Amino acid sequence: MDAFSKSTTFSGYSGHSGTYRTGLDVRLAARPKGLPTPGDFEIAEVVVPDPAPGQVLVRNLFMSLDPGMLMLIAGESGLPMPRYEVGEVMYGDAIGEVVASADPSLGEGDLVMHRLGWREYAVAQAGLFRRVDRDAYPTLSTYLGFGLVAYVGLMDAAELRPGDTVFVSSAAGATGSMAGQIARLKGASRVIGSAGSRDKVAHLTGKLGFDAAFDHHDGPITDRLREAAPHGIDVYFDNVGGEQLRAAIELMNPHGRIAVCGALNRQSKAGPVGPGDGPGDLLGVLGKRLTIRGFTVGDHLERAAEFGAQFRTWLREGAIVNDETVIDGLANAPQALLDLVNGAYTGKTVVRLGS
Repeated sequence: MDAFSKSTTFSGYSGHSGTYRTGLDVRLAARPKGLPTPGDFEIAEVVVPDPAPGQVLVRNLFMSLDPGMLMLIAGESGLPMPRYEVGEVMYGDAIGEVVASADPSLGEGDLVMHRLGWREYAVAQAGLFRRVDRDAYPTLSTYLGFGLVAYVGLMDAAELRPGDTVFVSSAAGATGSMAGQIARLKGASRVIGSAGSRDKVAHLTGKLGFDAAFDHHDGPITDRLREAAPHGIDVYFDNVGGEQLRAAIELMNPHGRIAVCGALNRQSKAGPVGPGDGPGDLLGVLGKRLTIRGFTVGDHLERAAEFGAQFRTWLREGAIVNDETVIDGLANAPQALLDLVNGAYTGKTVVRLGS
């Protein structure tokens, strides 16, 4: 924790017993100009109040990290969610266990999902927590994966069809690793991924079963993509933007479909948007009659039950790999977020807060 600012806050406790519970939370200490540094985060030890009527107290077990959090830190994300405010606890997806309840809808021992991550304990109205099945997946952290994001991006935004050639950028990440595997399971004839290192390329074509992959640092991306897809591509699942989006547009087949899921090209660097960050000349989109569609998973939640059933079947049959990296301890979460955006991990990155 030495790289981060630390504080202890014990004021305002309203519990009734002579003992009290404390826990850590992470707050945004300053709005960075560009990429954040460790000094932009504060790790605070706070007293955890008992739940008031209608509330529950949850001990978080795992929390999610994702590159989009950098946009919320910057404060001008363009995303349909509130930015992180300076001085306030950050938020994000988490899964935890109810340890005290003052609402009949949830009881002690219930496993719940919610958006109050970045803290060891969460106290809030019971309606902000959703009970989930403790035994649905091999690990509790599986609930925090981005499989549903990949599924709706392919099936709804990109309208995946059997026989399609699919290209996935940032394919070793949380969403890309799922998108490539799901595309294969849903009938794609060829699945291609880009990644940021030779080890990740080997990971894609080995453990995750991609047909081809390339390191986007190895020369012009258009050349690498043409080598991997000599007959063009039909679907591009875009997690990056920038040069990879421009290369995909150049090599798309007529009536190809692009699902825009992320913008790592922007999220992983400081400074204003430049000419290299956009899609470039869109004449090819016009000439090929391409479809480019942005999406958020929140617009497709009706797919959740369908995907959940399918995903559990795939896991049970060993047809899909739930690839993840686990970081231990909330105090390590800020650095892990910075490392994540710099390409340090494969699969979904989660922070383990307890056992």
